[in-house]
Amino acid sequence: MNAMSVQDFAIAIMAAGKGTRLKSKRPKVLHEVGGKPLLAHVIRSAAEVVPAQNIYVIIGHEAESVRAAVAHTGVNFVLQAEQRGTGHAVQSARKELSRSANFLVLSGDAPLIRPETIRRIRDFHIAQEAAMTILTARPADPTGYGRVLREGSTDRVAAIIEQKSLRPEQSNLGEINSGFYAFNSKPLFSNIDRLQTDNPHGEYYLTDMAALLVAEGQKVMAIRAEDPDEVLGGNTIAELVSLDANMRMRKARALMSQGVTIFRPETCVIDDEVSVAPDTKIDPFVQLLGNTSIGENCRVRSYSVISNSQIGNDVHIRYGCIIDDSSIATGAIVGPYSHVRPGSEIGEGAHVGNFVETKKTRLGKGSKANHLSYLGDAEIGAGVNIGAGTITCNYDGVHKHKTVIEDGAFVGSDSTLVAPLKVGQGAYVGAASCITADVPADSLAIGRGVQVVKEGWAKRKREERRKAKEIG
Repeated sequence: MNAMSVQDFAIAIMAAGKGTRLKSKRPKVLHEVGGKPLLAHVIRSAAEVVPAQNIYVIIGHEAESVRAAVAHTGVNFVLQAEQRGTGHAVQSARKELSRSANFLVLSGDAPLIRPETIRRIRDFHIAQEAAMTILTARPADPTGYGRVLREGSTDRVAAIIEQKSLRPEQSNLGEINSGFYAFNSKPLFSNIDRLQTDNPHGEYYLTDMAALLVAEGQKVMAIRAEDPDEVLGGNTIAELVSLDANMRMRKARALMSQGVTIFRPETCVIDDEVSVAPDTKIDPFVQLLGNTSIGENCRVRSYSVISNSQIGNDVHIRYGCIIDDSSIATGAIVGPYSHVRPGSEIGEGAHVGNFVETKKTRLGKGSKANHLSYLGDAEIGAGVNIGAGTITCNYDGVHKHKTVIEDGAFVGSDSTLVAPLKVGQGAYVGAASCITADVPADSLAIGRGVQVVKEGWAKRKREERRKAKEIG
């Protein structure tokens, strides 16, 4: 195979369609499966095969929103101002695509396509010196797809036959046209203006290039996808949901093959970008979302949702926790029913327990907040005990303020810490205190009213009520 031919290769991704059957205002390719837009999955697979500068995304409907959603990938964009079919889309990108000797056309709504398959098409197409190569598949049910008719038992294509045009003796043809193609630029663009619109939708179909090239004596080849699911697109919400389930199960199986235990994987929601290290166990009904990473030998219990967070080794996430944009260090214990909000850092061996909420808070090594607390905008050192019901009052109605609790401090239950505030190293805060001023190191702060006891008051009160009822 010519190495220069491999380098001189582009990929076009069809992303101009509206997706009418979705009944949605959003562009079709921006609907999400596996935690990100359909188009983003296709771009990622393509970018593992060719450089981003060799990828051209053909946009049309809601072009600017599609461009904005994936601009960070570094790909190029080509505008198909009027959407008149796949053939017209390639015509719109003629200037860009003709710079490469060969190019591949992918569907922006087929997120399961793998880099390995893209390489197979590219390498096969170049090795065969084909004018056109069609990726085919053999799904369990080919209904609705055009069928590929080969020349005998060869890889050469004789024709693509639409289902409605199948003759009785062709009804057993099960190899479908996926709509993914590789082309040699020169024969394609020499013939593309010959495409006609004599079809119910009045559009230019790229599929029709096969017949034009075969009639001209050009080499049209077929290569079959190893997994027929790779070519599936999402034309309805039901199909998108099916794609999502397929992708998440594929992700779960990949993690399990790497040493992760996932109990009842069909109940878990694991995004495509998530990474989990070996010997970690994930219970049923867990969601791992976004750019989340989980270390070795962790346990994530049921009904926990972890988004865009970094979890260290040997961490135990108990039942029903929500962790978002935060980090949990090695050996920490979180939950059950904790809410770790964005910007939180839970330190090594720290404990965040029942119904504790943190926000932009750093909890130091070995510190504990085990019950019913809100810790917001706080810097908490190592070895600190936060008693049940403690609240950092961080908001004055206009600005957020910080609470600093230094190493070894002890905050008694039901304490209210009114920021800005500093509790010094080794200091104690008495239970049920409202603390409004800094507490020096190694001191005791008590901020509560003096208890008053009125003996016999309750008895007298009950007697007064009894007499009032008798009079009434």
